[in-house]
Amino acid sequence: MRHPRPPQPPSPERSAELRRRFAEEARSERPDLSALCLLVGAEGDGSLDEAGLGAAQVELDRLAGELPFRPGTPRAWAEALRDLLGERYGFHGVGADYRRLESSLLHAVLRRRRGLPILLSVVWMEVARRAGAPVYGVALPGHFVVGFGAEPGLAGGSAGGVEERVLVDPFDGGRLLSGDDAEALVAGAAGLTPSMLEPAAPLDVVTRVLNNVRAWAAGRPEQSAVGLWAIELALLLPSHAARLRYERARLLVERGEFLAGAGELEAYAEVVGAVDEAGAERVRGEARSARAMLN
Repeated sequence: MRHPRPPQPPSPERSAELRRRFAEEARSERPDLSALCLLVGAEGDGSLDEAGLGAAQVELDRLAGELPFRPGTPRAWAEALRDLLGERYGFHGVGADYRRLESSLLHAVLRRRRGLPILLSVVWMEVARRAGAPVYGVALPGHFVVGFGAEPGLAGGSAGGVEERVLVDPFDGGRLLSGDDAEALVAGAAGLTPSMLEPAAPLDVVTRVLNNVRAWAAGRPEQSAVGLWAIELALLLPSHAARLRYERARLLVERGEFLAGAGELEAYAEVVGAVDEAGAERVRGEARSARAMLN
């Protein structure tokens, strides 16, 4: 079975502009989740121009305009989103979506109405937010879902708290989740804990989207350029793991950019050396091996 060819990247000039805007948005006081996800999409798909970016935002606005006016309780909001997005428009996911890069690109998910759990959740959240719903993302281990109602730890919700919060699974068409359902989604972990239900901040969502792109590329050596741009966007976020610089250096070496990769490895070793000299020396050894490949 042939898999569809992944979208082609933008020009270097376009990429530089997208990254500048991505970094600016990520460092703003209130980062816009849809804008950040669309900029990720434009970095992954060179056919997404300015008109396409605007059209995707308009589509989110249009979908929000089709929701009933303030349905009421968190459950009513969840059911309204399920009826609109899951049933009327058919947004959902299937296993094959994990094999497509487009499943991690918001504009493509809006077009195909298919995607990974986290991107479908972004659609749910952004449509709901535009309509005035009390909505937030929930980053369960291995499966992203959406919550409606007062965020955990905040005052609010219905009297007695019966309908204070409702979880839905956009990957399953917006199915409302019981406590047992949520437990089942984290069956591979140690069990559902209150901390897992905390709202995911926009930058945490974007980090997880980029992690998914990196994981997709890691299993496809011929797509190392995709893994590289995903790492480089992640490095533009205000907070990122230092090890990403090591991963970038290793990827440069794997791509045959030995001199650049060696330089990055040496720079990383300097940082690591302050806390782990043995680890730093191992990295310096990798840098020497990379330079040796130039001979």
